[in-house]
Parts: sequence; structure tokens; C-alpha cells
Amino acid sequence: MARVRLSVAERREELLRAAIEQIEMRGVAAVRIADVASTLGVSNALVLYHFSTKEKLVAAAFTYAAEDDLTHLRKLLGRRTSALRRLRAAVRWYAPTGQAKGWRLWIEGWAVALREPALRDVTKGLDQRWKAAIAEVIAEGVAAGEFRCPDPAAAALRLTALLDGLAVQLTSYPGAVPRSRAQEWVDEALARELGLPEEK
Repeated sequence: MARVRLSVAERREELLRAAIEQIEMRGVAAVRIADVASTLGVSNALVLYHFSTKEKLVAAAFTYAAEDDLTHLRKLLGRRTSALRRLRAAVRWYAPTGQAKGWRLWIEGWAVALREPALRDVTKGLDQRWKAAIAEVIAEGVAAGEFRCPDPAAAALRLTALLDGLAVQLTSYPGAVPRSRAQEWVDEALARELGLPEEK
């Protein structure tokens, strides 16, 4: 049966999804252009036509995967409700105990980014967008008098650092921290950053 002819955009998206699948399965260091090509039954040359190097394919795959999560984050933070409710929803979703996908992919990306400048630039840019979105909603809540926070950007950095660290523990060392305890720590940290009484 003949393959359906895809547009350039559709083909790139198909290749990126296959790359993400292979990275999650094999890890960035072990994944090859041939792995992505064989998953789709296409030639290595086709993958290289669209991305030219493995490094460019990996960087594009990380961007593609993160954009889905960033789109969901923007939806959560854009709801018509209080800043506090939006923040709680976003933090609980982003936490490794929530429904955000791709923690294994991110941990792989951080490790490779230590030695790969192109991926470092991608992960750094995506990380900055996460922190900026959280900081913006914290600032909105402060302006509306919902809570107190003298430095929304620093609070966003501390919160996301906690979430990222817990993700490493829960993903790399299953059972190291009970998920319920990790969620308690996240809720406590959010309350502390915003000067709120802790939820019981």
C-alpha cells in the first residue's frame, strides 16, 4: 500500500513525534537518525533533509514536546478566576505528581544540555518561559491584593526548582519520596511563597 503524501509541516510533525518516542525509549545519547527513520518506514535521508543533523532533530523535538505543555499552562493561567486558583491549578498540574507528561524527556534533555550548546539554548529558553508565566500570575495576584509576594520572579524560580527537583527524585528513583508527600511539599511551598496559611 502506498504511503500518503504529507505536506512539509505534517512530515516534520510526524518526524518530531517519532523522535520524542525514540528519545523517551532509548535516551538522547543512544537515539540515532536511523531509529527515527525506521519507526516511520522512511529513509535516513528524509530525516536529514528536514533536520540536517541529529542535534537539530533533538533540539526541535524538545521544543515540540514542550510547546504542548506550555500551551496547556497558558490555558490554565488564562482562566477567568482568581490568580490563586490559576496558580494552584498550574502548579499541581506541572508537579511530578500531576498530569504533566514528559519528565523523563526533560531529565534526558537537561543531562545532554550540559554538553550540547544547541539543546542548552532550547531548554534554557523553554525554562525561562515557564518561570515568566508563573511570575506573571503571581504579580497579578499581588496587584489584585489576593496575596503578598515581594519578588514574583524569585518565587517562580524557587517553585519551579522544587518541582524540577522532585521530578528527578520521583522519575529516577521510584519510591524515594511518596507522591502524596511530594504534593504536600509543593502545596506548602506555594503557600509559603504567597504568605498564605497552609491548606489543611
